[in-house]
Amino acid sequence: MFCPLTYISIYCLWFHPARISDQMEVTSANRKCPAVTGSSRKIKDNAADWHNLMLRWEKLNEDGFTAAENITAITLTRSQSNERLLLDDPPSPPSARSLQPPLSEQPGGAAELQEECCKLQDVVHKMVAVVTKMERLMTSQRGVQDLEEFHFGPEGRNVPLFYSWSTKHFNEACGFLLASFQQELRLKQMILQEVGHTATSDLCMVYLSCWLQQPFLPPQTRLTLEALLLETGHRPL
Repeated sequence: MFCPLTYISIYCLWFHPARISDQMEVTSANRKCPAVTGSSRKIKDNAADWHNLMLRWEKLNEDGFTAAENITAITLTRSQSNERLLLDDPPSPPSARSLQPPLSEQPGGAAELQEECCKLQDVVHKMVAVVTKMERLMTSQRGVQDLEEFHFGPEGRNVPLFYSWSTKHFNEACGFLLASFQQELRLKQMILQEVGHTATSDLCMVYLSCWLQQPFLPPQTRLTLEALLLETGHRPL
């Protein structure tokens, strides 16, 4: 369980109109604090890295949504054009039909579609890199916990590293964030594979909505990040 005082502060931040990306970015410049050393120093640095990686993810999500939206517009336009051709064109002799390329291979937005698909693929590849860095942060956090247990036993130290959290609490918070982003990445990869081959408008809207809303990143992920930043001193209590 997180500290009640920490959650009261989170509640105040949560209803502030500014988005997280509009708030102060945590960088190496404001990490420097001579009073924080050892495990505290490492955990505080990890919290700053979590913040910056989540900012990076949000920017990639916006770029990916733009590309996915363009892909949907192109595929639906081509699908509607093909339907009109089938309805409006009179039947042609078999010999003439055999000389015509399939509708899916006829020119009309193919280059634009390929370009947007490449953009979306590049975004997903960058998201993979972000999650890989998150996995390294989780490995680092587990290392800190193992070190603390080695020095102080399974129950850890008696005095909190910062305000109220034990090393185990930090480990649980980071584990929750990592699991959420891993699931969301799998969803992004699925959308990447399917969105360019979908001609049904309803299904396209489902893909776009899933990309934008990020169902595996509920408000609890943002709250967990804010709790992490508050506990480590990156946010004022």
